[in-house]
Amino acid sequence: MFKPVRHYNRIQASVLSFSTQDHVMKYLHRPLVTIFLVILCLIAVSGQDDPNPNSPSPFLLSGQDRARLLAVNSNEFNGSVPTIGRSAFKPGPNSTITVFLGPLELRSDEGATAFRIYVTRPGGKTYEMTPVSVARTRRGELALTFNLFDASGFRGQPAADGDHWLYVTWRGLMSNSLKIGLGRTGGELRPLPAPAKPVDTNEQSFVGYRWSGDRTRFLEQATFGPSTATDERLRRIGLRVWLNEQLDAPYPSIPLPNPPQMPTVVPADCTQALFPACYNDRYTMIPLQQWFFREAFYGDAQLRHRFSWALSEILVTSGVATQQASHAIAYHKILMDDAFGNYRKLMFDVTMSPTMGNYLDMVRSTKTNPNENYPREILQLFSIGLFMLNQDGTQKLDNLGNPIPTYDQTTIDNFSKVFTGWTFCNTGSCPNAVPGSVNYKDPMVLTPANHDLTAKTLLSYPGAVNQNIDACTNCTGNVEIGTYAGDSLNKALDNIFNHPNVGPYIGKLLIQHMVTSDPSPAYVSRVAAAFNNNGSGIRGDMRAVVRAILLDPEARGDIKTAPRYGKLREPVQVITNLGRIFPAKAFNGIDTSDGAMSSWTATMGQNPFYSPTVFNYFAPDHIIPGTTILAPEFDILNTGTAVKRTNFLSVLTFEGVTANATDSLRGTSLDYSEYIPYAESDASGNLLLDMLNSKMMHGTLTPAHRAAILTAVQAVSAADSKTRVKTAVYLLAVSSQYQVQR
Repeated sequence: MFKPVRHYNRIQASVLSFSTQDHVMKYLHRPLVTIFLVILCLIAVSGQDDPNPNSPSPFLLSGQDRARLLAVNSNEFNGSVPTIGRSAFKPGPNSTITVFLGPLELRSDEGATAFRIYVTRPGGKTYEMTPVSVARTRRGELALTFNLFDASGFRGQPAADGDHWLYVTWRGLMSNSLKIGLGRTGGELRPLPAPAKPVDTNEQSFVGYRWSGDRTRFLEQATFGPSTATDERLRRIGLRVWLNEQLDAPYPSIPLPNPPQMPTVVPADCTQALFPACYNDRYTMIPLQQWFFREAFYGDAQLRHRFSWALSEILVTSGVATQQASHAIAYHKILMDDAFGNYRKLMFDVTMSPTMGNYLDMVRSTKTNPNENYPREILQLFSIGLFMLNQDGTQKLDNLGNPIPTYDQTTIDNFSKVFTGWTFCNTGSCPNAVPGSVNYKDPMVLTPANHDLTAKTLLSYPGAVNQNIDACTNCTGNVEIGTYAGDSLNKALDNIFNHPNVGPYIGKLLIQHMVTSDPSPAYVSRVAAAFNNNGSGIRGDMRAVVRAILLDPEARGDIKTAPRYGKLREPVQVITNLGRIFPAKAFNGIDTSDGAMSSWTATMGQNPFYSPTVFNYFAPDHIIPGTTILAPEFDILNTGTAVKRTNFLSVLTFEGVTANATDSLRGTSLDYSEYIPYAESDASGNLLLDMLNSKMMHGTLTPAHRAAILTAVQAVSAADSKTRVKTAVYLLAVSSQYQVQR
C-alpha cells in the first residue's frame, strides 16, 4: 500500500522504518501519523509534474564504412533506409540529399526546421545547410532532406574538394560527426571534438524537480543568477509552479528610487563640480543603476527583473540622451509594469512615454515638420523588422530569391503623420507636472494644432488591420482633433501589432536575451505561436511568451552539446550571476552591496541604461568575424574588453570591489562561507571542485579543465581554505566554459 518515498531524503529514514506493509497499517489508525505521512508524500512529489527535460542526442546513421555518412540524393529515397548510400555529392543550391537519423520522438510542431545541419571543411570553416523536409521511414528512423548549400544564402558553399565532416543538431544537442565527400572522397580531415557526455542525473536524494543541471540552467536563463535559496525552492516545487509564482510575485523587492524632476538647466546648488552627490542623484543614471544591481542581487521577483532588463535592450532609451534619473526611472517603470501584460499595451505605453518621446523625437514632431525617428524605430526595432518573416523567423523571399521589405519610405512618412502633435504634459491637469521642470512622469498629451489631419496609408500585409486612416474632415475644434488623433494612434498601433512579423521578431529577440543567441527556426516558431495565441485566442500575452521561451525543449535539459548553442554572458550577468551564487555583500563582508557596479561593466562594454545607440549595446544579428556564428553579445567582446573581464573577475573574486571614499560607497564582495567547509573537509580539493562544478557549471566541467583547476587549487596551502575557494572560483569564472551561458 505504501512504498518508501525515495524522493525526499529528509523523510527517507522515517518512511523506511515502516519496513513492511503490516507495520505501516499498524500505525494508520492513528490520525496524526496518517496526516503526517500524507503531508510528507505530497511534499515529496510536489514538483514531479515537470517531465524529464532531457532529450536524446540525435544519431546519424553510417554506411558500411562506420566513419562515413549514409546518404542518398533526395530523389533516391524510397521510404526505407538504404543498404548502401552515395559517398560523394556535388554541393550547390540545387543539390538536395537525404541523410538518416535514429528514431526520435518529435513534437507535432517539429519539422525539418527543428534540425540544423552543419558541414565543416578540413580547415575548420563551418557552413549551415538548408533543411527541406523530415520524414519517418517505414521502420521509424528519420529521413532528413536538405540542400547542400549554405542556409544564409550569402556565405557561399563548402568546397567540392574531398571529405568534410557533417553533423546535425536538434534541441541544442549535437549528433555524431560523419564524413561526407563533396565532389570526391579523400583528403586530410582532422577529427572534430566529440560532444560532451550528458550529466549523470541518477540522484538518490532529491525533492520535487529532480534534474540538478537543468535547474541551474533554468535559473541562469530566468533570473540574474542561481542562488542557493532559489535553487532549493525550485527543487521543491518544480519549474512550472515556480514560474506561476514569479509571474505574480510582488515587484520590486527594493523600492525604485524616486528623485525629483529637476530643471533642464542644472541649478547652481546641484552642479557636478560643487555638489556631486546632488548632481549624481538627479542628473545621471546612477540611482537607477545602483537599484538595478541591488534588485538583481537581493530581489525575490527575479523573473520580472530579468525580463524587464531584456525588454530594455529591445525597446531602448538611453542616458546618453536622457538627462535625469527621474526620466529614465519613469520609463523603466513602464517596462516593469507591462512586462507580463500584453505587448499591445506595452507598445502604447512606450509610445506615450515622454522619455521615449524625447529620445526618438516624437515630442518635437508636428504637422509642419513630422519627425520620422520614432515611426522608423517602432517598426524596425520594436515590432516587425526590415523584412517579411515566416513564423519561424526565417525571411520570406520573392520570386528572384530576394528578401521582401516590410515597409518603405512612404510608409514611414505616413506613420510620421500619425505621431505628430504629442508632447510633454506640463499643465496642471497632469499630477506630476512641476513648475520650472519638464514633466517626464506622465504620458504625453496632444497639442491639437500640431496634429496632421490628412489621410494615411499604413502597413500592408495579408489581413491587414487599419491599413488606411481617413482624413479628419469634420475636425473643427480641439475636442474633435483630440478624438481623431487618439483614434489614429490606436489604429496605427493595431496595424503594427497585428502584423505577422511581430511574434517571430520579438520572440527571437527575447530568446536571444534569455536562452541562446542562435535559436533554431522551430524554437522561434513555437514562441511566435504562443505570441499569436496564448491558448485562449489572445494575441500578445507576454506570460504565454515567457513560458514558451523557458519551457521549450530547446531551452530545457541538463546539458546542451551543440557547438553553437548558448550565449555569451553580458557584463551585467557576469557580475550578477556570481553575486547570487556567492551572495553579494559590501566590501566589509557584512553589510549589503550598494550596487555601484556600473563603472565596472562599462569598462567591459556595457554601461547599464547608457546604451550607445537605439540599437542596444550589441546588434541582434552580429556574426563573429571570420565565422558564420550568430552571437550578438560578442559584438562588445574584443581584446580590450576581454582583458577587462579577466581583470575585473580577479578583483571581485580575490579582493572585492573597494568602497569609493568620495561618495561613501560600501563596495561589493563575494561571500564564500557556503563553500569554505568543502575546502576545509577535503585537502585534495576534489570535494570543493565537485560543488563548484554543480553550482557554476551545472555539472559540465571537462576532465582537462577540472585537472588544470585542481592543480592550481592544490598549489594553495590546504590551511588557507578561503584562498583555495577564491582560486577555484576565479579560474572557473574566467573560463570560456563559464563565460558562455549554455
